[in-house]
Amino acid sequence: MAGALAGRLVQGSGFGIVGDIVVGIIGALLGGFLFSTFGVSTGGGLIGSLLVATIGAVVLLYGVRLVSRAS
Repeated sequence: MAGALAGRLVQGSGFGIVGDIVVGIIGALLGGFLFSTFGVSTGGGLIGSLLVATIGAVVLLYGVRLVSRAS
């Protein structure tokens, strides 16, 4: 769900079911790393996890967009 939300926020459309799942998983890992690094807590639970994963996926997609434009 986080990958689909991030795809819609960044691009206006998703990446298909498999792409959304991959983006969501990588985004969750990245978001968890970023939130723990900066000491931010969302309080846990489903909503907190979805928020962390979505923010991580958005950061991932913006990073990929920056790298692809630089090439």
